[in-house]
Amino acid sequence: MSTGIIGSGSWATALAKILTDNGQQVNWWIRSEDTIRHLQQRHHNKHYLTSVYFDTHQLNLSNRLHEVVANSDVLVLAVPSAFLEEVLKVLPPEALQHKKVISAIKGLVPESNQFINEYLADDFGLPLEQYFTITGPCHAEEVANEKLSYLTFSGLQLEETQNIADLFANSYLQTIVNNDVIGVQLAAVLKNIYAMGAGVAHGLEYGDNFLSVLITNCFREMQHFLEKYTTWAGPVHMPVTQHNYNASAYLGDLLVTCYSLHSRNRTFGNMIGKGYSVKAAQLELNMVAEGYYASKCIFEMNHEIGAYMPVARAVYAVLWEQLNAEEAFLALEKGFV
Repeated sequence: MSTGIIGSGSWATALAKILTDNGQQVNWWIRSEDTIRHLQQRHHNKHYLTSVYFDTHQLNLSNRLHEVVANSDVLVLAVPSAFLEEVLKVLPPEALQHKKVISAIKGLVPESNQFINEYLADDFGLPLEQYFTITGPCHAEEVANEKLSYLTFSGLQLEETQNIADLFANSYLQTIVNNDVIGVQLAAVLKNIYAMGAGVAHGLEYGDNFLSVLITNCFREMQHFLEKYTTWAGPVHMPVTQHNYNASAYLGDLLVTCYSLHSRNRTFGNMIGKGYSVKAAQLELNMVAEGYYASKCIFEMNHEIGAYMPVARAVYAVLWEQLNAEEAFLALEKGFV
């Protein structure tokens, strides 16, 4: 089973490391010819996880997406959600026929507020049975250093999902499998928004006590939104699965994204709390923080769903409506339980 990776950021690079460490040949789509040349000559990604060195005999590097897709049975999508449509638009509608597609994207398609699987179904006819997700808790930087990490793989058919997970399992990467393919995607989207909020709180110099209360309320808010979404979407769009809110893909990923210094969403929020503008924070971070786009998607989705989400609403107001961060968090203080 041949595997292809689409994307060249830190998470794509970490996943390429995992697969090549496991002895696999990887077809790797990278947009930049300069990055490809550097990898071929210097054996590492010059922009991300520069400490990770590759045996380039295991890499088939190309900036021709058709070629990578055609040569791969399994495709890993590892580009920011905001750029996914632009990247894939060069492919014909039948390009993903008979492919297994793994989304390592923790966001929604911004223009349509769609889950990645919904977009792939609409534009490429990909059945949900051929779609899988990777969620955390896991940081690319810790994978690079081979610190023990965990990935959750979700798909409708558990045996097939286990086969996908086995491609990635090794001495420093433990895998967890479930069939909560929609729920874990939603949890991954929300935890990035809440990590932005945790970062803002840190930038505003709130202490650990406040942060623990904030995250507790975020966790409750996440559950409430998912329950409301399940009812709103119905069984056609939300396959009946068990949502284990205490599992790693929910609570674990929320905690690590809100607390870890590796978290780009927390870092982005921290800069906002310290007074950076959104544009300045984007330039300083020089990576895409999915929570920024996700906050707008969830805000718009919630017009129809009607969940009570004061934290997510505050983060949206700070990022998109230019509400003063200190003012927004002063209002939040009074409503926590």
